[in-house]
Amino acid sequence: MGKFSHIDDKNKPKMVNVIGKKITKRRAVARAKMFLGNEIINLLDKEEINTKKGPVFQTAIIAGIQAVKRTAELIPMCHPLLLDGIAIDIDFLDDEHIAIQCSVEMEGKTGVEMEALSGASIAALTIYDMCKALSQKMIIKDIKLVEKTGGKSDIKLK
Repeated sequence: MGKFSHIDDKNKPKMVNVIGKKITKRRAVARAKMFLGNEIINLLDKEEINTKKGPVFQTAIIAGIQAVKRTAELIPMCHPLLLDGIAIDIDFLDDEHIAIQCSVEMEGKTGVEMEALSGASIAALTIYDMCKALSQKMIIKDIKLVEKTGGKSDIKLK
């Protein structure tokens, strides 16, 4: 097992120094699953839920993109990054569940896993916030990294 990368030799927190790393194309994809229930899914109008707060999925996509761009402000040891692309997709899994997928790409010295995880998480939280007046039975679950390329290793999960 390796060492924590954000702890120095004196056991103090540090930001990882990436000065010696090569610039490579980096990509990460994160996914969150969400139980909305029949009550909310049945309110769909052309694959969108419209509420007094606005269109739920479109707002969640914008919030997720904003979260990706602000990850370094939210997670202390993340590097501020010059991102090349962000995409958030919301798909229906069945008559009660959705999947939110966030893809992030850039060329740089550090990965974009935390950015992708932040985007999927905040998009899900935005949906919860906008629909909580309709039902508080919603569940955000299975937030995970499903793909990472670039850097030391590539992974692809289901």
